[in-house]
Parts: sequence; C-alpha cells; structure tokens
Amino acid sequence: MTAQLSGPVAETDPRLRAATLWAAQTMGLEAVRLAPVSGDASFRRYFRFTANGRSVILMDAPPEQEDSSPFIDIAGRLRQAGLKAPDVIAFDLLQGFGLLEDFGDTLYRELISEQTVDGLFPELFDVLNGMARRVSTGGLPSFDEAALERELDLFKTWYLEQHRKRPMTGQELADWRHVCRLLIKSALEQPQVFVHKDFHSCNLLNTAGGPGIIDFQDGLVGPVSYDFISLVWDRYIPWPRNRIESWMREVYELFPLDCSFEEWIRCCDWMGLQRNLKIVGIFARLWHRDGKQGYLEMIPRFYQYLLDVLPRYPEFDEFLPLLEQDKCAP
Repeated sequence: MTAQLSGPVAETDPRLRAATLWAAQTMGLEAVRLAPVSGDASFRRYFRFTANGRSVILMDAPPEQEDSSPFIDIAGRLRQAGLKAPDVIAFDLLQGFGLLEDFGDTLYRELISEQTVDGLFPELFDVLNGMARRVSTGGLPSFDEAALERELDLFKTWYLEQHRKRPMTGQELADWRHVCRLLIKSALEQPQVFVHKDFHSCNLLNTAGGPGIIDFQDGLVGPVSYDFISLVWDRYIPWPRNRIESWMREVYELFPLDCSFEEWIRCCDWMGLQRNLKIVGIFARLWHRDGKQGYLEMIPRFYQYLLDVLPRYPEFDEFLPLLEQDKCAP
C-alpha cells in the first residue's frame, strides 16, 4: 500500500506520513494523496483527500497535546440534537488520527458582510437556539467560577504583564478583582446550557444541509449568552452598537429567557467583557508562548470592544482608566 502526500513535507514529517498511511488503510485504499486544508490556534492539523468518490477530512491531533475524545463525544451530541456536526467516520485516539465528513470550504466568514448579515444571522440564531434547547449536557464540564477566573487571568498575566510589561499594582489589583467578581457572578446567574465556546464565522461552514458546526471540542455547560456574544463581537467586522442590540432583541425573543430585555443586554455585555478580556490575553499568549504572531494584529479590535462596553456601566468606572493608559493600550 502506498501513502502519498503532495509536496516535500512528506519526507520531513514522519507523523504526517504515519497519518497518511493510517488513512489509506482505514479507507481500504491503495494510496491516499492529501491536500492541506487549514490549521488553527491549537496543535491540530487538517487535510483533505478523496476516497471512493467522497471527499474526506483527515484530522491530525497529537494525543500528547490534544485529547480528541471530547470532540467525538460532542459531535455525537450535536448530531443527536439535529444539528450539523461532521460525521466521525473513524478515529484512532491512541495515535490522534481521525477521519471526518467534509463540509467543504465555504466559511461564514466569507459570506457575512454588511449587506448579507441580516439574511444569514437568523439561521445561525436558530443553531444557537438548538444548542441551548436540545443538546444534552450530562457529564460535560462546567464553565464554573474557577474556569471563568482562569480565563480572566489570561488578560492580566499574558497581555498586561508579559506583552505590555505593565503589571497592575495596589488599588489597580483591587479594582481588577472587583471587575472579575462582577463578571463571574453575572455569568453564573444566567441559564446554564450547552456552550460551543468558540461560535464564530470561522467555525461555521455553509453547507447544503444548513450551517455546519466545527471546532466544538471545548464545549461545556455555561451561560446562555456566551455563544451569541462570540458571534456578534466579531474578529473581522466591528458591528455598530445599534445593530448588536437589534440582534440581542432577536435572540431574546427566540430563547426562553426569564429576565427583562434590559437585563439581557447587561448579561450579553458583561459576558462579552469576560470573553474579550480572555481573547486579548490568549492572543498575547499565542505569540509569547507559542510563537504565533498573526494573532497580535487582532488584539486592537478586541481591546476596542472592551473600551466600547466598559463606559456603559458605572460599576467599572474605577477600572476603565487603567485600560485607557497608553502603556496598556495596544
């Protein structure tokens, strides 16, 4: 049996040679020729090949760095709920190789624009509703107080201290802890549902059967607003506030929410603050720890989201001046 990979990488990447051979054997083929699809912020890689007239995705997830069992578990939960997650054709957890249904290459990132968004977001809101209402959450990890706090600490440790060389001191630390307590309390008081954890236009594919969901392996039980704010506080298009609030209204009317619309706005805003603080920290960590420089250019957008929302709430008046300092801003 012959395993083939386009390009010179085949000779210099023993793991990929092993993955190619495994894919060929698993599909009962004489040869497999892989074409790179994409990578992401993790250690996973993806490749495409054709088997018996069908396009298949090979996932390479080194087991010492990526536990793929949550991916397999959550894919099943999403499909059982009637949502479009890829079919797992085969998976070898010991080697970290998997074969998945191919959803194609048409990301919602490429489709969503100021002109198209109002026609596309309703179907994505339906997916959010399906995840919140129908996805089984038994046995999933909880986005609890400790997890929320660890994520917030990424901003303090990796962005301010490591990237900007501007550690918080004295009263600043007290103000920071106050912000963290408020954001964590708000998140925990919301209805707790299945949360994708990275629901945005690069993890959604346009398919004939509706929106295809990928990169869901970090799914857990968490605040109902989380996936919505992941979608609307976008890394590529900064939507105006009036549009964001109109989508807040749409989702408020779609979901079973036992609160006023004003309370829902605050839930979304404060969840957005938690997530965007985390994202700024993660992007800094990806550069300083993992050498992935491309994420640095996205920090200013998420930092601006913080500066847009914080002034709307007097509870954060003591913390805001720190972020407005030149030494802290990106």
